[in-house]
Parts: sequence; structure tokens; C-alpha cells
Amino acid sequence: MLIVLSPSKTLDFNLHNTHLQNKQLPLLINKAEYLARLMRSKTKDEIRDLMGISDNLAELNYQRYQEWNRNAHELEGKPAWLVFKGDVYEGFHATPFPEGAYPAAEKRLRILSGLYGVLRPFDLILPYRLEMGTALPNEAGNDLYAFWKNEVTRLLKNDMEKNNTNILLNLASNEYFKVIISKDLKATIISPEFKEYREGNYKMISFFAKRARGLMAAWVLRNGITEPSDLPAFDEEGYVYNELLSEPRKPVFTRG
Repeated sequence: MLIVLSPSKTLDFNLHNTHLQNKQLPLLINKAEYLARLMRSKTKDEIRDLMGISDNLAELNYQRYQEWNRNAHELEGKPAWLVFKGDVYEGFHATPFPEGAYPAAEKRLRILSGLYGVLRPFDLILPYRLEMGTALPNEAGNDLYAFWKNEVTRLLKNDMEKNNTNILLNLASNEYFKVIISKDLKATIISPEFKEYREGNYKMISFFAKRARGLMAAWVLRNGITEPSDLPAFDEEGYVYNELLSEPRKPVFTRG
């Protein structure tokens, strides 16, 4: 079972004690370098309009791309799965992740990225913002889906073959999962949903669903889960498997 997660816009590069972990460059660093050059050529106003962000964030990301340098990754880069700090990763790190499970994470966890394509947990990254849904014209087309779809799909397919599995656990958002050419993977794709009981119904609430994706990813890795049939045992933070709402490839977990 290979797991895919989305990245987060919130980053924390104030990390310590990362020297003990394996560190490496992202596999698609050459393509990331091409995108960084495209972004470096843009003005602050162009970045603001492209990303739909505030002037302050446009200034921050303009500076990030002016300073982005492939060679700086080994000196200044930090491991991707420790840098991301959004809701998904708060869930992932809610329970301290045991060092004994690091090899399993490196082998079985992949983070989709608008700038880097696909990241392994210990791939070194620099501060950036570039969401997969960004309509950035490039050599392959008019957006990042056109740029990344073939390479991302190829790498994930290779990872699944190396892991001797045809199961992909999709814990990414729709925005990011769309970059994968699902039919080319020839995989069984399992896409869990997480819902809260509100006003007489079970509803998907974004904040909680994101956190739950991180919780499940970490739970799968910590417990060596490899088969979809084992997923209903997931019970972190009060979630339970809801058989009535579930479908074979879309297990639903509810609480409340």
C-alpha cells in the first residue's frame, strides 16, 4: 500500500536535530528548477494575481523565488514531512512518530507538490508556495497538471512496483490527486472520507477531514497496515468505520 498526501501552505523551517535523519534531493529537482526559474521571472504583482494572495504574501514568495537555488537544498533545505505544518501534518504528528517507522515512511509515503512534483519524506526542500491548481503556463501546457501528470504518475507507478503492491491509499485533496493519471497506474485506489455528525447528518468538515487524513497516514505506517481490509480498524481521535455509508473503495469514518 502506497500512501499519497497533499502538502501544506504553512511551512516551518525552524527545525533542529534533523542531522540524524537521511536527507536527499527530490527526484524531480530538475523540473522544480525549471518552475522556479519561471516564477523568478515574475513581478510581485504577477505572483499576487497568479496565486490570488495578498500583497504581503506576494512579497514573501517573490523573495523566496529570487533566492531559490538548487545548490542551496543541501545546505539550507529541510526534510519535507517535517517542514509542512498544516492541518494534515498536525494530524500526522499528533502522536510522536517512532524512528523505527522511518524506513516504512520513506518507502510508502509520497507527498504531492506543485513545485517538486512528488516528495519522499526526507527529501530536502526550500521555502516555497506553488499550489497544484495554479494556472502557470509552461513548456507542457497551461497549468501544473499538464506539467506534472506524466512524471508524477510514472514515479508513483515505479514506487508501487518496488513495493510490490497495487494499492494506492489516496489521502490527498482533490486538487492534488487530479495530477495522477489514475488509469495508467493500474491500481486499486482507496479514497477514505471522514465526516462529523452535525445537525442530524454526517458532514465532511474541511479542517477535521484534513487532520484525519494525516492521522490515518501515520496510523497506517506505525502499524504496518498493508491491506484495505485492515483500514476499518482505524479509530484515532474517536473516528469509527461507518459500514452503512462506506463503499468498497471509499471507506467512510465518522464520529459524533
